[in-house]
Amino acid sequence: MRVICDIYKSPREDEMFLYVKKTDALTRVPEALLEKFGKPKHVMTLLLQPGKKLARVEVERVLEQVELKGYYLQMPPVKDTEMQAIHLQNSKMNL
Repeated sequence: MRVICDIYKSPREDEMFLYVKKTDALTRVPEALLEKFGKPKHVMTLLLQPGKKLARVEVERVLEQVELKGYYLQMPPVKDTEMQAIHLQNSKMNL
């Protein structure tokens, strides 16, 4: 299966993205999700097909969700507060 997807970025949450079929645009995304997501900002259009590499998710998962629900919501990576504290401490040591 090959799908042309538009990818939108959330203005409210760094690294949160919505993948939707180009032909459907945002019509299948629930209104409640769009309210929390904020006004979507189009960032790119991609041809997704099995075997294509994406940075944080298997393309097959995106294709499955876009077909099933009409969208795929990519959440921001979990920030590890312990690792952030270590990085901050190490950064201060190097000053």
